[in-house]
Amino acid sequence: MHHDLALFATITMAILTAFVGGYIARRIGLPTLVGYLLAGMVIGPFTPGFVGSIGDISQLAEMGVIFMMFGVGLHFSLKDLWSVRRIAIPGAILQMVLATLLGLALTQLWGWSVNAGLVLGLAISIASTVVLLRGLEDNGYLNSAHGKVAIGWLVLEDLATVAILVLLPALVGGSGSGNALENIGLAIGKTVIFVALMLFVGTRFIPWLLRQIAHTRSRELFILAVVALALGTAFGAAELFGVSLALGAFLAGVVIGESDVSHQVGAEVLPFREIFAVLFFVSVGMLVNPAMLLANAGQVLALTLLIVVGKGIFTLLLSLILPSSGRTLLVVAAGLSQIGEFSFIVGQAGVALGILTQDQYGLILAGALLSIVINPLMFRLIDPLEKLLRKSPFLWRRMEFGGPTPEPLSASLHDHVVIVGYGRVGTHIGRVLQHLELPFLVVEADSQNAATMQKEGINILFGDAANSEVLTHAHLDHARALVVTVPEESTAELIVAAAHDLAPKLPIIARASTTSGVQRLASHGAFEVIHPELEGGLEIVRLTLLTLGYPMGQIQEYVDAVRRDAYASPLPEAAPLDGERSRYLDQLISTAQGMEIKWQPISAESALVGKSLAEANIRSTIGASVIALVREHKVIPNPKSDTRFVAGDVVGLIGDGDELTAAAQILSPVV
Repeated sequence: MHHDLALFATITMAILTAFVGGYIARRIGLPTLVGYLLAGMVIGPFTPGFVGSIGDISQLAEMGVIFMMFGVGLHFSLKDLWSVRRIAIPGAILQMVLATLLGLALTQLWGWSVNAGLVLGLAISIASTVVLLRGLEDNGYLNSAHGKVAIGWLVLEDLATVAILVLLPALVGGSGSGNALENIGLAIGKTVIFVALMLFVGTRFIPWLLRQIAHTRSRELFILAVVALALGTAFGAAELFGVSLALGAFLAGVVIGESDVSHQVGAEVLPFREIFAVLFFVSVGMLVNPAMLLANAGQVLALTLLIVVGKGIFTLLLSLILPSSGRTLLVVAAGLSQIGEFSFIVGQAGVALGILTQDQYGLILAGALLSIVINPLMFRLIDPLEKLLRKSPFLWRRMEFGGPTPEPLSASLHDHVVIVGYGRVGTHIGRVLQHLELPFLVVEADSQNAATMQKEGINILFGDAANSEVLTHAHLDHARALVVTVPEESTAELIVAAAHDLAPKLPIIARASTTSGVQRLASHGAFEVIHPELEGGLEIVRLTLLTLGYPMGQIQEYVDAVRRDAYASPLPEAAPLDGERSRYLDQLISTAQGMEIKWQPISAESALVGKSLAEANIRSTIGASVIALVREHKVIPNPKSDTRFVAGDVVGLIGDGDELTAAAQILSPVV
């Protein structure tokens, strides 16, 4: 192979094998991270076939670390951490100390040096952010009280990782204690200067710069600015202050996270973070030597048991002294019984400093791989383990002294409507359901929207319905309808297909962005599909032609023809519904579509001529509502109650078929 193509070939094969590995892992119910690590093993130097360049991909892996730490800083919330401080702060510190000491003790049995044992202990004390968040999301805990404690706990571990990466080089920088203290002092001094510059200068300059870039209305320039800030801050931190790339990226994320453009930055940087994170995990997998793991199977098994069982038991024991509920600590124990990306970063730092050998680092990789594979099972053990612990009332009361266990959000929901996406359309539907006093559950992937809705008392599951198992916790089998309002058509298709698999008889109402999308959503199982842009466009056409004086009958024929063409293919037949459910579903569909709108001229013979809207009281007597008037080719939207009807007016009405027929008889009576 030509030398110039070596990097290209490595990146291409890394992405291809990661895609295949991630897809297979997801299909069999494992985190995609497992597939990425195995993909690295496939193209690594220890397996036959294509061998990628570890040196080349390691440079890209550094960018993966930078973007991951930048993302952690961007979403770091001191307020959220403070709200669970009584549990998360002491819990995280105690758990990390215990795990580090036990890791050190285990390595002493293997004959390792103290420094190597400390690095391994620190590495296994830190859980994976990616795996924890995915586990909480897939099991419906992400926006629960349990999930908030677990995330706060994780934030403490992330901060500890930053501190470890700062102090680790200083701790091994010299052989004597004097040199070690001097190195630690120098490292802390440089770090303090860098942090101060970022907090006092960066917090003013960086958000100001991003706002100026945003005002240029150039999306590519904004993306370039975000990437440049993430990489530039990390590089400057390492070159000028001697601190880690990870710390520089983390602080850049913290600074931007406090600005008013943080939401847009998070959306723009996400693709970079995801793709470089994948390359990071592949690069880690390339370092795993399967033969070495088999030769040291006993050590691999012992380390995995310490990570999965040991950390889980330590966390549960902390429930005896922490002001928490037993259920909360069970969720935290399940979520933290694994290690991942930050453990790799600490382990790599140990290798770079000459503390760990590659074989020793390989044990950390093996423990991470096995613990990630086992982690979904740990979440499934929460319920049976809670039932087992409740059989000992004394023990359970001790674990519950911090407060009772809150019930899962969706446990009490039945005969509800599930709304996926709570933007403009979803909010409108939610308000209608609130007015009708019908229960509903919102599935929302935007954290800010989710927090706002929780404050308003709206039932919510926080998570991405298209990329996780979150829909399985929405109790679709007990729901009356599912409304999918997300604007991205591909996302809507994934959600509709998944929901139809989970609850084949559930009526699904979906929003389409294109005419072709109507048919695709229908083929995936949507009971009704609405194309808001088409409906809105037809209404504008109707009003425009009315203003130009075209006959109402001719306009209606045109609009009906366009609508028939757009919704040409019949939607799949749904299971028959009982009378109450059928009427309810029809009302919901009508609401989403804007109900039926009709334009009716007022004849001179109408008894309403000369009466005001208030006097006519059409809404109370018939049920239909007046939404507009066309008079002398001018449209009067939402006319006031004192507006009087004049012969020749064209009245816009909204209502069902019977209501509109009754209104037509009053407005244009047959003489």
